[in-house]
This record gives sequence, C-alpha cells and structure tokens, in this order.
Amino acid sequence: MDKGNIAGLVVSFGGITAGLLLEGGKLSQVLQPTAALIVIGGTVGAILLQFPFQTVSTAIRNLGTVFFEPRSKASDEIDRLVKLAQKARRDGIISLDAELPNIDNSFLRRSLMLAIDGTDSRDLRDIMQLELDARAEAEDELPRVYEAAGGFAPTVGIIGAVLGLIQVMQHLDKIDEVGRGIAVAFVATVYGVAFANLIALPIAGKLRQRLRFRQSLRDLTLEGVVSILEGMNPRMLEIKLKGFLQHASENPVIKPEPKALSKASGA
Repeated sequence: MDKGNIAGLVVSFGGITAGLLLEGGKLSQVLQPTAALIVIGGTVGAILLQFPFQTVSTAIRNLGTVFFEPRSKASDEIDRLVKLAQKARRDGIISLDAELPNIDNSFLRRSLMLAIDGTDSRDLRDIMQLELDARAEAEDELPRVYEAAGGFAPTVGIIGAVLGLIQVMQHLDKIDEVGRGIAVAFVATVYGVAFANLIALPIAGKLRQRLRFRQSLRDLTLEGVVSILEGMNPRMLEIKLKGFLQHASENPVIKPEPKALSKASGA
C-alpha cells in the first residue's frame, strides 16, 4: 500500500477535524447523511451523463492502483528483457517461443510473438505503436472522470445548501431553529468542497501518474523487443533501456524519437 496516500488522508482529514474541535465544534454538526447523499448522488449522476458507462466503470476499477504501489518495476522489466536478449543471442530469436507461456505481460508477449514470427523491426514498431497510442488515449480518459467529479461536487454542494435554505425559510415562524437550520444547510457545501479537493482531484493526479508509469513501461518494453530483434548485445541493451527510462522519467510527456533510437541500436 502507498504510505503517502494514507498519510495524506490522515493529515488532511485529521487537521480539519482537529480545527473543528478546537473551535468548539462537534463532529455531529457535520455528519449529515442527507447532505452526503445530495453531493455524492448529484456528482455521480453528472459524471454518468458526461462519460460513457464503460469509462466510468473502468475508472472505478482502477481506483485500487491509486492506493497501492505498482507491482511491476522498471528494473524488473529491464532484467527480463536482458535475459531474453541473452537467450535470443545464444539460441536464436525462435528459442523465445518457449518463454511465451511464462510471460504474464500481455504487451510483451504480443510483441515477442511478432518478433518470433519474423516481423521486420520497423513493422513491429509500427504495429505495436498503434496499440500504445490507442491504450494511451483510452487511459487518459480515466483521470478526467475524477477531475470532472472535482468540478461538479462543489456546485452540487451549493445546490444542497440552497435546498436546505429553502426548507429553513419555510419555517421562519420558529425563529429559534432558523440559525441551526442554516448551519445544517451549509454542510452540503462543505461536503462538496471537501470531496473535490481532498478526494477527487488528488485521486485524479495520482491515477494520472500511475497510468503514465504504465505507458513508460510499455514504451520501454517495445524498445527492448525491437532491439532484441535487431540483435543488439545484451549489455548494450541494458545500458540503452536504463538511459531510455531515465529520459522518460525526466520528460514524462516527451517520447524518444523511434528513428533516433533505431540509429542508436545499430551503432
């Protein structure tokens, strides 16, 4: 589990709760199920209207990746590709066919299948790059779901506050309860702002980082398979992939140009 996420939740909600208690407030004052229902229900409904259901469900399924560290590490992928390169250099590219059942990375497995079938390195790169681009485009939609939730929630909270005020204004004859009613009405605004800034938007940011890491690993995998197909020395491959990884971490949005990498692999 990502300790930073747990620490962030504890510090943010703990600080707000401590501030409320220090000012003489009570937790019961902000625990309003009706306000929570308005904010969550209105926000979820707005998201379902904006995004396809499949996108929303996929974003929810990927929520676990926000709170847990990625299982796959770049160093492990590099080690695996180097071992494959050593086997291919020793026994030929066809020998990697026996390794396919043991590879759980579907992208790596498909790339190797094309290489084993004799696909030209340039054609292999073009084919798998199409899949990379399609996956990247689909995954970019997932953080936008939570970003949209962060935009809708405060507005829905205001709607909840206005609805509460309407109920209060209908009972002005009971002036002693007006102040309490107004305070309860504004709880929906607190829920909306808190949900947006402490949950939805941070989740969107972390999810975008996780997905970017996945994309970097796939880029690295494709570059490794192409290099193996071109017969690159395993030691050179390891140096190249580590340099590729460092470049990707420093420039997460900018990808190395395939032509430049092909020239480097042939050098």
